[in-house]
Amino acid sequence: MSDIVNGMGRATAYGALGLVLLVLGIVLVDVLTPGKLGRQIWEERNRNAALVLSSALLGIGGIVFTSIWTTYEDFGKGLVSTAAFGLLGLVMMAVAFLVVDLITPGRLGATLVEPEPHPAVWVTACCNVAVSAVVSASIA
Repeated sequence: MSDIVNGMGRATAYGALGLVLLVLGIVLVDVLTPGKLGRQIWEERNRNAALVLSSALLGIGGIVFTSIWTTYEDFGKGLVSTAAFGLLGLVMMAVAFLVVDLITPGRLGATLVEPEPHPAVWVTACCNVAVSAVVSASIA
């Protein structure tokens, strides 16, 4: 029985950390794009904004999953590792966003929240997933 309680405690801690990282991902996308992201997605039903946010959340979720899956035997070290790799993923996604913004015409953030579908959204979403895959692959 103590194994179950111990496992639930660990799952709660990792779950809480994962939620914090996901919220930070939402904040990051909100900062990188103009306007209020929540309003654009839920009120204006902006599919571009939804796809960019979804790809960031999927990427962070993948990093957190990989970090937990390959966690250290030491629970504390595993939590710290998951937080570190999750934050690294967020930073790398932001850097990738800024690089794509620099090498493409116009303002990427504004393009990503246009009401009409735009191909740049798919490029940005794939960039988020690719960055998270690279970070996930580096976790050992």
